[in-house]
Amino acid sequence: MASAAEQMAANLSWGALGKATELRQRIWFTIGLLIIYRLGTYIPVPGIDGAALRNFMEQAQSGIGGILSMFTGGALGRMGVFALGIMPYISASIIVQLLTSMVPSLEQLKKEGEQGRKKINQYTRYGTVALALFQAYGLAKSLEAGGLAHDPGLFFQAAVVITLVGGTMFLMWLGEQITARGIGNGISLIIFVGIVAEIPAALANFFAQGRSGAISTPVILGVIVMVVAVIAFVVFMERALRKIHIQYPRRQVGMKIYDGQSSHLPIKVNPAGVIPAIFASSLLLLPVTISTFSGNQTGPVMSTILAYFGPGQPLYLVFFAAMIVFFAYFYTQNVSFKTDEVAENLKNQGGFIPGIRPGKRTQDYLDYVVNRVLVIGAGYLAAVCLLPEILRSQWQVPFYFGGTSVLIVVSVTMDTINQVQSHLLAHQYEGLIEKSQLRGKRGGGKDGAKKKRAPARR
Repeated sequence: MASAAEQMAANLSWGALGKATELRQRIWFTIGLLIIYRLGTYIPVPGIDGAALRNFMEQAQSGIGGILSMFTGGALGRMGVFALGIMPYISASIIVQLLTSMVPSLEQLKKEGEQGRKKINQYTRYGTVALALFQAYGLAKSLEAGGLAHDPGLFFQAAVVITLVGGTMFLMWLGEQITARGIGNGISLIIFVGIVAEIPAALANFFAQGRSGAISTPVILGVIVMVVAVIAFVVFMERALRKIHIQYPRRQVGMKIYDGQSSHLPIKVNPAGVIPAIFASSLLLLPVTISTFSGNQTGPVMSTILAYFGPGQPLYLVFFAAMIVFFAYFYTQNVSFKTDEVAENLKNQGGFIPGIRPGKRTQDYLDYVVNRVLVIGAGYLAAVCLLPEILRSQWQVPFYFGGTSVLIVVSVTMDTINQVQSHLLAHQYEGLIEKSQLRGKRGGGKDGAKKKRAPARR
C-alpha cells in the first residue's frame, strides 16, 4: 500500500507552481544566470582574427570542430571568453574524487564532515586553475600555429590565458550560485544549456543538406526515429534498478519493542552516470583538438596517432568502448558505490541480506551483484556513445547530438524535474500543516466558548 507521501506525490499538480513563490524565485534566478552564461559565449577573446577564425571553423565544422563547438555551447567556435567551458572544473572534480578514494589522507579528510568537504572543494578549485592554465596555454599556442592571431607573441599568449582562465573560474562561480540559490545542479545545467543551445543550428544544417539532396529523405527520417528511440532507451536505463532485499531485526528502544522491518538496497544499472563517457571523450579528443587548432602542423608521432585513432577509425571506436567500460567499473568501485562502506553501514545499522552473513560475506555478495549489473550498464554506455561516431564515419551523417550529449541532456533534465517536484511537494506539505494549525485554533476557540457558556457546578 502506498504511503501518504507517495500518494501526495502521485496527485501533485504542476498548477501548484503558481502558488510556490520561493520556487518561482529560484527558477527565475537560475534562468537569469544561464542567460549571463550565454551572453558570455559571444564576447571574443582579444587578439583573434575573426575572419580567419570563421573560415577555419567552417572547414572544421564537418569534423571535430562541430563536436567541440556543440559541447562548449558554441563558445569555442566563436573563441569567446568561455571557450574552455566548465570542463576543467569537471575534470578536476573527477580527479579529486578518484584521489579521495585512493589516498588515505584525503579519504580521512572526507570523513571529517563539513570542514573536510570545504577542504576538498578548495583542492578542486586549485586543480581547476591548474588544468585551465594548461589548456589555455595550449590553445593559445595552437591559435598562433594555425595563423588565427593578429599579433602572435607573449602578449597574445598572456591575454588568451588570462581571459580563458578567468572565464572558467567565473563559470564555476555561476554554477555554485545556481546550486545554492537556484534550482538543479549549476555545473550540470551550464553544460546542458551549452548543448541545447547548439541543437537548433545543427538541425538547420542537417535539414538544409536534406533539401539540397546531400542526404536522402529516408536517412533523415531514420535519424529522427533513431534519436527518439535512443532518448527513450537512455531514460529507461537511467531509471533501471537492481533491488536487493534488506531485513532489519526486531529491536528495543527504551520501553518499546519494534518489529523487524524489510527494505531494499537500490543499485542503479549505471551507477557511474555520464562520467565514464566524459573521461573517455576528453582523453580521445585531446590529440585531435591539438592537431585541428595547430593547422595540422604535427610531427610524425602525432600524425601516426591521428591516422589510427582519429574519429571514426576502427581502433578509435574499439579504444573508446574499452575506456568507457574501464572507467565505468573503476569509478563505480572506487567512488559511486563502494561495497565495503555499504556492507559496513548495513552491519552498523543491524541490517542484513537474507541468507548472507553481515560483514565480509555481504561485501563479497555486493561485489558479485554490482560487477554483473555493470556488464549491462557499461555496455549500454558504450553503445549509446558509439552510435553517433558510427553515423558520422560510416554513413556520413553530420549530426552531433548523440552519445555523451544525449546522456547529459537526459540526466540533467530528469534531475532538475525531480528537484522541482521535491520543492512543490515540500510546499504542499507546508500548506497542509498551515491548514491543520488553523483548524486546530478554530476548534480550540469553539471549545473554549462552549466551556464558558456551560453552567458552573455548585
